Amino acid sequence: MATVTVHGDATRFKQQMTAGLHRLEADEPIAGGGTDAGPSPYELLLGALGACTSMTLLLYARRKGWPLEQVEVRLRHQRIHAEDCADCETKEGWLDAIDKEIIVAGNLSPEQQERLGEIAHRCPVNQTLLRDVKITQTLRRAGG
Repeated sequence: MATVTVHGDATRFKQQMTAGLHRLEADEPIAGGGTDAGPSPYELLLGALGACTSMTLLLYARRKGWPLEQVEVRLRHQRIHAEDCADCETKEGWLDAIDKEIIVAGNLSPEQQERLGEIAHRCPVNQTLLRDVKITQTLRRAGG
């Protein structure tokens, strides 16, 4: 897997991202002090989850020979009080909540649609977000 590099200067939020041969920009909305030159970090995270979900469903349906024609994934992120979440283990502080709506097109049976809903939870990015994630960090001075 390619290394993703993100860089920007201290005068603004806008960031240049490089992943292999691909270049993207990230920024904050104008209301948040950015210039809205690209998706926000959370929008990029949601995009990664949506892309992975869609690709996973398309690959699964292709392998099964199912008539899946198109997948659309709509995602929303919000922070909620843990005490407001009836089915969450954590009961104190704040939680991140992601709402994922999947719309499929194709002549699929109800059983196939149900199975695709189950498979959507298995996309690798979805699984990463559900697990404890270890992030190691090194800070060094430029040029050193």
